[in-house]
Amino acid sequence: MRSVAIVVVLAACGSGDDGGSDAAVLFPADYAASFVEVRNCRVSGDHELDQIIVKTDPVAAQAYQLRDRAFEIGAIVLKEERDPSDSSCTTDIIKWTVMVRLATGSSPGTLDWKWQKVNADRKVISEDEPLCIGCHQTCGVPPDGYLGTCALP
Repeated sequence: MRSVAIVVVLAACGSGDDGGSDAAVLFPADYAASFVEVRNCRVSGDHELDQIIVKTDPVAAQAYQLRDRAFEIGAIVLKEERDPSDSSCTTDIIKWTVMVRLATGSSPGTLDWKWQKVNADRKVISEDEPLCIGCHQTCGVPPDGYLGTCALP
């Protein structure tokens, strides 16, 4: 088991719990220095048509890309989201959506992930939104999904 801050960026999954504003952000502020880009800049139809880049912490990168192993507990998958008009993903990030892997069977209602949406000021907008979880529930079967992650790398 590794000890990692838990956060998952998965934005625009619908209206959710806005009671999460006092929650701690589950990914480090300096994540860009060590996280690995696993999906390049593209529009996301499931995230308000925002332009997204998907990054993971270093330990999760191979699980995400190869889809041949389980994500370790604490693994972080993060979407940087930018304005829909920014097709090169060069402007400022407007929000993040994050998912952090939990122990198998520990939280079946959330697909064994902790979910969080975070605004540009690093304030938690929502946590464990049912609509996010519902969308990702259908993403468990390769080739289009893997353990709750929805898109091909």
